Amino acid sequence: MGAGSKAENEWPASKQDHQFNRRKEVRLRNLLAVMAAACLTTATHADVLKIGALATLEGTYTVLGEDGMRGLRLALSQAGNMAGGREIEIIIAGTDASPDSAVRAARKVVEQDGVDLVIGPLSGSEGIALRDYSKTQPHVTFINGISGAQETTFVTPSENFFRFNMDGAQWSAGLGEYIYNVKGYKTIATIAEDYSFTYTQVLGLAIGYCQAGGEITERIWVPLGTKDFASIIAALPDDVDALYLGLGGADAVNFLNQYQQAGGDAQLVGGTIMVDGTVLSSKGSAKNALIGVPSSGPQADTWDDPDWQAYIKAYQDEFPPDQRFPLPSLLATGYYNATTAALSCLNEVGGDLSDGQAAFRSCLSTLVLDAPNGQIRLDGNRQAIGTNFVSEVVELEDGTLATQLVDIVSDVNQTLGLDPDTFAAIGTPGREVPECKTSY
Repeated sequence: MGAGSKAENEWPASKQDHQFNRRKEVRLRNLLAVMAAACLTTATHADVLKIGALATLEGTYTVLGEDGMRGLRLALSQAGNMAGGREIEIIIAGTDASPDSAVRAARKVVEQDGVDLVIGPLSGSEGIALRDYSKTQPHVTFINGISGAQETTFVTPSENFFRFNMDGAQWSAGLGEYIYNVKGYKTIATIAEDYSFTYTQVLGLAIGYCQAGGEITERIWVPLGTKDFASIIAALPDDVDALYLGLGGADAVNFLNQYQQAGGDAQLVGGTIMVDGTVLSSKGSAKNALIGVPSSGPQADTWDDPDWQAYIKAYQDEFPPDQRFPLPSLLATGYYNATTAALSCLNEVGGDLSDGQAAFRSCLSTLVLDAPNGQIRLDGNRQAIGTNFVSEVVELEDGTLATQLVDIVSDVNQTLGLDPDTFAAIGTPGREVPECKTSY
């Protein structure tokens, strides 16, 4: 080829440099695009906030756990499943009311699924076990679902465990005085499940009832999950003014069915979960024995407060009638409040859970929650101070049963108004604690 052909087919140095630089620029742009995509993926993943939810979805308290999850889902739905600018992923783990099952469920969501916080559990002894487990996981915040054993927050509390519901003793506030002074029950016997929550319930009842002048003549404890109550019913005392029933879930329904079949006709007093919607909405007519029965707890179904009525409507609108109770149970309310507290503080801190979730926990500690069942704030042990409702079971116009308000007890703290040292001296709730006496 001639000189002219070579000149036409070879690029000048400047042109080669230009093309080389173009290729470098394209490669750099591609690299930056890949890095940006990777960063976006990481950021998107980080923006998802993972919450573990524990509830009794097995065993005698299954229906309680199911309604607890409805309360949690309602709070999330109202928030658009977002908090602090972050999408929320819920990981549900079922328990059976035993401490071991609660720890297994917690370990699964924390150590395998890597949740940022846990909402739960439901049952009393589960709460004590989860308090202890929370101390081994200081990077995770635990917000109680609705478990109500006193020891969970009163004895060796955990700095990363928060409870926005009152305990079982607080739920008894005002009931003892009511059944003694108004109903005229001077002597009672108690029948309750043999575990920490109902120990706590009976403690709260006894402090009020015995100080008013009442006498507890006998305390009968039955295993959680009892199906055959025949021998227990046959041994019930007949020389008392009333029987206090500290049962819940399937245990409560089984007892009522068998008690009616045995011809039982004593005056009854209900523990908090004995007259909850989970029992009042059960199938069969045995629950009708509860009409007129006094009780107490964190809500009264027929309360005419606008916020409470709005909450009931929201619950009813959120779930089809065949997939819920006529009215939200206290389990739904407890999980709703716990979830609302978490969402409120996530919004307050902009979803920032850095520095060991310090800002988030500080918010929880000082939060005043305007809950549908009254204002809730926490004490120094991160335990709820709230409102308690004394009620009686009534039949509504549509034939369903509900609790009707008869009295409100405000600002109920964990020591039931007693001096903390005096209250601590009573002892940890148990089969024989507290003693029934007129002063503590």
